[in-house]
Amino acid sequence: MRIRSALRAALGGLILVVSASAFPQAYPERPVTVIIPFPPGGTLDFVGRLLSQKLGDQMGQNFVVDNRAGAGGTIGAGMVARAQPNGYTLLFNASTFTTTPMAMATPPYDVVKDFQPIALVALAPMALAINPNVPATDLKGLIAHARANPGKVTFGTAATASASHLATEALKRSSGIDFLIVFYKGSGPVYQDLIGGRIDAFIDPILGSAPHAKAGRLKVIAVTSKNRLSNLPDIPAMAETVPGFEFYSWYGLWGPAKLPNEMVQRLNAEVNEALAGDMRDKLVPQGLVLTPGSVADFVRFQKDDMERSAKIITEGKIRVE
Repeated sequence: MRIRSALRAALGGLILVVSASAFPQAYPERPVTVIIPFPPGGTLDFVGRLLSQKLGDQMGQNFVVDNRAGAGGTIGAGMVARAQPNGYTLLFNASTFTTTPMAMATPPYDVVKDFQPIALVALAPMALAINPNVPATDLKGLIAHARANPGKVTFGTAATASASHLATEALKRSSGIDFLIVFYKGSGPVYQDLIGGRIDAFIDPILGSAPHAKAGRLKVIAVTSKNRLSNLPDIPAMAETVPGFEFYSWYGLWGPAKLPNEMVQRLNAEVNEALAGDMRDKLVPQGLVLTPGSVADFVRFQKDDMERSAKIITEGKIRVE
């Protein structure tokens, strides 16, 4: 009897050990859906697809991007909040994910309670791009043009309370100019209207505007980083005209709350590996700052950034209707 009990206990312990060790390695056993809650064509979509491809290559399964746009990104994010915490539905999003709910009277989810941060992927200095027909060659000239034409200079923004919106609001207050802001659902449609001359300007991560500027479809006249960027030394920092101005968008990967810690750590390690490979070669020359780090690093970063963003949203009285 004692032998049988001992054997049963030993087998139980063996099952626990095998389960604990095999769980992270077995995942993923089928395709993983990565929801990007904005339309294709913007910087967020480009970086998210590149990361998804690398994760798929590294982990031996397809990471399939699913663009679920609408309601400032909250429709797609809400799908992840409600998903089973099994690692097969993930969210790739920009900093707008944390800021949009702050501007809503009744947020559809709680960013902190309903999601599990996995990895901070990159910081994105932003660029101020203007239509070539706008009579300005730098930020100083754009401010002067806006001052001479009050309420007529139009800035596109990818979504209410998005990084492009908050950066534009910050520029309005810092420069004392009341730009007219036009709201869109994602960066892609903004670029279409900016290139077509239906709006005048757009503040967006550099990766989005650089190809259009190179082709002569747009003019990039300033960057939002504290100093000029090494890969764009001829483009002034906004701080050269508006002292103290500095602003970044950023990108991260999340899962639903209660995602098992072993899975979170595995995904974090895989993202860090991807960032150390050819993603670096493709994104760093475009001005992005890659941010490998631990899950705890991302949690701290998100908390600090949300506090800074809340101040801009409150002072600017930004509201999502």
